[in-house]
Amino acid sequence: MITIDGSEGEGGGQVLRYACALSLLTGEAFTIENIRGGREKPGLMRQHVTAIEAACVIGGGECTGLAVGSNSIGFRPGRVTPGDYHFAVGTAGSTGLVLQTILVPLMMADAPSRLVIEGGTHAMAAPPFEFIARTLLPVINRMGPTISARLVRHGFYPRGGGRIEVDIDPAPLRPIECIERGAAGAVQTTAIVAGIPFDIADRELKAAQKMLADWPVDAFSTRQLSAEHGPGNAVLIEAAFEHVTEIMSGFGKLGTPAERVAQTAAKRMAGYIASGAFAGPYLQDQLLLPFAAARGGAFTSVRLSEHSRTAMALIERFTGQRFGVSETGAGNLVEAIA
Repeated sequence: MITIDGSEGEGGGQVLRYACALSLLTGEAFTIENIRGGREKPGLMRQHVTAIEAACVIGGGECTGLAVGSNSIGFRPGRVTPGDYHFAVGTAGSTGLVLQTILVPLMMADAPSRLVIEGGTHAMAAPPFEFIARTLLPVINRMGPTISARLVRHGFYPRGGGRIEVDIDPAPLRPIECIERGAAGAVQTTAIVAGIPFDIADRELKAAQKMLADWPVDAFSTRQLSAEHGPGNAVLIEAAFEHVTEIMSGFGKLGTPAERVAQTAAKRMAGYIASGAFAGPYLQDQLLLPFAAARGGAFTSVRLSEHSRTAMALIERFTGQRFGVSETGAGNLVEAIA
């Protein structure tokens, strides 16, 4: 039984998601105290409950203390069973973060699975659907499995109501090296609005253009969804390279100027492009678990986040797999040490 202090390191929901995934992969039970102890509102939120419930369902697990607001749980895994599954957060909690909890165990199962997950698809503090489909999954598919994802309906904060569908055809994971991102390709900035004034998108695009002044004018566009999808707003900034596509995002929030939403995302993209690294700040965190499961591989990345350092520590506790980190001309080299 592994005991985890949920306030250490990143101190948020990532500790829960990684612990559940690692428990299903290793068969190790765990308890976690001080859940989300590093957050302003500690304890389980609805999306965390759904993620843990999903882990229990696909892995025949048992969880004690599972309730919104709970500060501690105990999790005992069973056997991962592939199949058709439907999970609904019931709020704008992230569909992508629920997927993160169960993806690696299912892509290492002995038969295909199909997932339907309902909730938020474009919300703060979580990767948008486009990041999952165009940034993360192409890298994982290079490791052996075949995984495809479809966005059926957008879901913004606070309403939610989004829907994604994911097909997983598992295969043994093979280590890969993601060192060079390759030649630069197309770039695109899209401001999405639903049920809010169109001029918000216009202001976001103008702010992004100032930060990304060398991008062509036709790389900036607006997508207006019907009001029934909203209210909601997202800015997606995408840069494709030969071997990877990176997406930075920002999400509209009451009280936050539209210009600031776009500027923050554009600044992150400019920093990533200047780094020369393969993985941006969010992809690095997402690659650690599949690379650990493959027992090898390496990638270059921008400066390591606290999320990534916390994930590395958890992975080592459950599996013994360690990561080496060294500086290179293209940022940090992260290696899964065999």
